Amino acid sequence: MNAGLPTAGQRRRLALTGVRGAVAKSREFTREALRDWGWDGTETSEDALLLVSELLTNASLHAGGCHELLLTAGENLRIEVYDGTTTLPRRHPAPQRGMPGGHGLHIVERLSDRWGTHTHEHGKAVWAEIEASRLKSGRPTGR
Repeated sequence: MNAGLPTAGQRRRLALTGVRGAVAKSREFTREALRDWGWDGTETSEDALLLVSELLTNASLHAGGCHELLLTAGENLRIEVYDGTTTLPRRHPAPQRGMPGGHGLHIVERLSDRWGTHTHEHGKAVWAEIEASRLKSGRPTGR
């Protein structure tokens, strides 16, 4: 393990089924985890908060709501948002600049180092990862 990284596989879960204000609560939950793990106060940590917002908003708008947020720390920060549908997210081919909607997965793609989905017995999870080295340095992605 690299010095300054949280214990590999350290996890935090936030149950969100039926929770009002899930996006705001999830951002605060994530902000606290980032602070505890020594990954706060950088531009990249702000990107992580935006990823949480986008993933939860997408689950709310397109998948009937978010059931759970799971954060895993180690060599990467992995953000997973669980919902109750197996319908996979689709990226809009060309969202219109300056118009609301259709930008969420483009933002996720741009801010994360990797992202994807996996289905499970009760629905799916959409996940995004940011390398720990970026969270420590605050350097934006090289894309």
